Amino acid sequence: MNKFTLLNVALCFILTSCQAPKEKQKIRTLVVFFDGLRPDYITPETMPNLYAFSKSGSYGKQHHSVFPTVTRVNGSSFSSGSYPATNGIMGNSVYFPSIDKKNGLSTGDYKNLFKITEATNGQLFTAISLGEILQQQDERMMVFSSGSTGQAMMQNHTVSGGAIINPDLILPEDFKETVVQEIGAIPEDGHPDTAQHKWVTDALIQYGFAPDGPLVSSIWYSDPDGTAHSDGIGAPTSMKSVQIVDAEFGRILSFLKEKNLLPFYNIIISADHGFVTDIGKVGLTNYLIEKGLKKSKESDDVIIVGGALYIKDHDPMLMQNIVSALQAEDWVGPIFTAGKNIGDMKGSVPGTLSFESIHWNHTERSADILLTENWNDSKNEHGYAGTSFARGVAGHGGISPYEVHIPLIAAGPSFKSNTESELPTSNVDITPTILAIHNIPIPASMDGRVIKELLEGTKNQIESKKETISTSAEYPGGTYTITLQCTILGQYRYVDYAKVVRDGK
Repeated sequence: MNKFTLLNVALCFILTSCQAPKEKQKIRTLVVFFDGLRPDYITPETMPNLYAFSKSGSYGKQHHSVFPTVTRVNGSSFSSGSYPATNGIMGNSVYFPSIDKKNGLSTGDYKNLFKITEATNGQLFTAISLGEILQQQDERMMVFSSGSTGQAMMQNHTVSGGAIINPDLILPEDFKETVVQEIGAIPEDGHPDTAQHKWVTDALIQYGFAPDGPLVSSIWYSDPDGTAHSDGIGAPTSMKSVQIVDAEFGRILSFLKEKNLLPFYNIIISADHGFVTDIGKVGLTNYLIEKGLKKSKESDDVIIVGGALYIKDHDPMLMQNIVSALQAEDWVGPIFTAGKNIGDMKGSVPGTLSFESIHWNHTERSADILLTENWNDSKNEHGYAGTSFARGVAGHGGISPYEVHIPLIAAGPSFKSNTESELPTSNVDITPTILAIHNIPIPASMDGRVIKELLEGTKNQIESKKETISTSAEYPGGTYTITLQCTILGQYRYVDYAKVVRDGK
């Protein structure tokens, strides 16, 4: 061996020794929400990408929306791993008398969320969120959303070292110029919202999947909800909106596959709620005024925020009179009030169930009465079952199985393949599962559980059981009976639905 060969060997040895070993590719998580996605939309014809994904990964067939089945309740329940009783977000609109004594505040507008944060000394949530936990671990979460600014913020309300990218809100604010330069001008709203869905998907691909990207990303598509509200379930435009967001999901999968990233990404799919056809004619405010139970639209004796009624001075006689009147109305469904004692499943007003029975018993922010419209199993003209006596064309927010029952699909290195589970799950379980996947401690305050039955290397040794709670009250001419069905899994209780029956005397 000549001196040049020896020199080359030595040089190679030195260079090889000085090179740092390649860092192992980090496992990351992507959460995808399709707003208003019913399980029966997931077919090979309508959603070929999501349908194929559901067959290859794990499918939780008994997944639950959190009641009230509205967007921002479920956005906050996902990000905090807890119910409204814990996180303090009680509805799509919320009541903070220190801000406005006579009106609710829409949580769809991020400006209102800033107002609440200021008024509560930083306690928009009364629970810790995923973004905050990740920041404590020197990790980040990025949120991509084509929906409302409030919905985007609910997923990471403190931003916590990450970012929010939404057509109407980009945080941190100094990030906006970069996003527009690199992703393109923000498109206008559409119907369906095709351009904005594509824009936020482009942003996810650019920033969420970057080599130095966040540990957790979420993307929330505002359709089919946005289109179905105005056009109805099964309408051509509504079904087109489903196909459009499925195509964007397909684009995500194609990118990850092309870049050989699929083995390093856990992907969790959910929705915030299902959908029903609306046929109602009666408005709650006008009804109470006509019955002499509220003085006027501007009066502060009863403040109506969605289905929540805040009664001045918690007047027990007025509360009883309102409940009794509502129990006699066919369009009114389940009614809830506070229990007399902790642990009570029945409310303090006869014929009502407790806030605790539905995980709505927040110590400071619960109303005096919570109600939702009645529902039935009738099908609409397109063959989709589930009808509500709420006003409008189609919507959600109630406690029917058509609004509560939503899909949960997961695939990736941490999840089982070709698996279906009949065990109950909920949107509050997503964040505890993400934390477990990444070996991050789960706060004891979280209400959700780790979905172990879908994770690789685990065996299911727990069985669930059904539980029903019923209570009745008489009204002139009949009896009002409310029945709540839950699924119990160990210490966890999942609300399946509540149903009202009126029996005439």
